[in-house]
This record gives sequence, structure tokens and C-alpha cells, in this order.
Amino acid sequence: MESRSRLSIICSHLLPGSPSPTSRLSSSITSSASINDAAGDTRNHQLDCVFCRIVRGESPAFKLYEDETCLCILDSSPLSPGHSLIIPKSHFSCLEATPPSVVAAMCSKVPSIGNAIMKANGSDSFNLLVNNGAAAGQVIFHTHIHIIPRKARDCLWTTESLRRRPLNFDQEASQLVNRVREQLSSISPEDGKDSRI
Repeated sequence: MESRSRLSIICSHLLPGSPSPTSRLSSSITSSASINDAAGDTRNHQLDCVFCRIVRGESPAFKLYEDETCLCILDSSPLSPGHSLIIPKSHFSCLEATPPSVVAAMCSKVPSIGNAIMKANGSDSFNLLVNNGAAAGQVIFHTHIHIIPRKARDCLWTTESLRRRPLNFDQEASQLVNRVREQLSSISPEDGKDSRI
């Protein structure tokens, strides 16, 4: 897949009004993945998953880091030199399906790996990105975190030229906050025991 196609997939969540041929492809992948998951066919998912094949040593990859929980590899279609992916060694289709301890292990590696990548390629910044679900541009349904090295004025994201609008402290925002808090209150006590609102 070309870098431009990957960029359009990753940016699709930032410009939702722009239809993309890749979004239709992502939707069809998600639909078939959901059908397989509903049928309890997760074993075949793991056998077909490119990241699971890399973890098992069946597919090539440039490994930057590895421990008992996760692996960091160079992206095979990078948006910038050093674009890397942190993946869990166990198969989880999306962020919600990934245990918090695994997410924590992956995230704990970001500062050291990100800094090493920046020093190695002369970048001064990086984006940390998770595409979670087809509408957000996820095309490989195995949880992964992108580390995308950046340099000043590299113009990687088309949305960097868009202006942000200030949040309106109105009834709509207040209702959204209440709905999110309601969803968070339904989390089991172990998951949210340290949270305070």
C-alpha cells in the first residue's frame, strides 16, 4: 500500500466528510471480521493476522524492541522514516478488547522507543496514534500503536492547516459530558477504582 493511501486512511477520521475508496474497503473488512468473531472464529483470525505471523516469526519485520508482552517493529509502509508500531504479542482485535495491563505495558515503552527513533533519524517530535475501528482508519485488526516521527514543516497531516474552534460551553456539550460520565459509571469497580470526577 502506498504512503499516500495509508495517509488517507489515517486522516479519514480527521476529515469525515471526505469519502475515500479505502473507507469502503475498511468497512467490508470490519464486517467480515465481526461475522468471524461472532462465530467464535478467533483462532483463524490469529492465523491470518499479519502481526500474529510476525510475532510467531513466520513473516519478516524489522524489530526495534521486544519483551514478553509487546514488540515494536518498523511500519512496512511508513508515513515518515522511523514510523514504527508497538503491538501486543497476543492477538486483540481492538483497544477495547486489549486488557489494561497490556495497554499499560505497550504505552510504557513509548517514551524510550519514541526518543530513540527521534535521535536515530534527527526528528524533534513524534505523533502517537491509535486507529481504533474502521471509521478511525484501522485496517489491521490487531491492536497497535503508531509512533510517527515528525520534523518541522513536514506537512504530513493535511489537517494541520485547519483551525480549531473553541468548545462551546453549552447544553449540547454538557449533555455529552453527562452521557460519557454515565458510560464510565457502568465500568466495573476494578477498572475504575482510582477515577474521580
